[in-house]
Amino acid sequence: QVQLVESGGGLVQAGGSLRLSCAVSGRAYGMGWFRQAPGKERDFVAAINWSGGRTAYADSVKGRFTISRDNAKNMVYLQMNSLKLEDTAVYYCASNDVGVAKLTTEYDYWGQGTQVTVSS
Repeated sequence: QVQLVESGGGLVQAGGSLRLSCAVSGRAYGMGWFRQAPGKERDFVAAINWSGGRTAYADSVKGRFTISRDNAKNMVYLQMNSLKLEDTAVYYCASNDVGVAKLTTEYDYWGQGTQVTVSS
């Protein structure tokens, strides 16, 4: 059983930055961040494997977001820079036993989500 708790969301102006955190209890080999805007599907944002040596990003966030993890602290992070209005969503962290993955169906455990709102 893996438990995930996100934090760090909030209201930020366009162009600003936020860092999301995901506290992990249990074994979580692969970790991912997803987001879901109102009325839309949950979309892939970023993923990372256990060592941190492999990552993947959605095209919409490449160059702006960075996923990282600190296994000693059981934490996963999503640094979000140059935020845009379209980044507004609830952000979820998720874990799996397979590594870097982009589909929601490839993840076994999910956090409760944290709201990110980007204003103009």
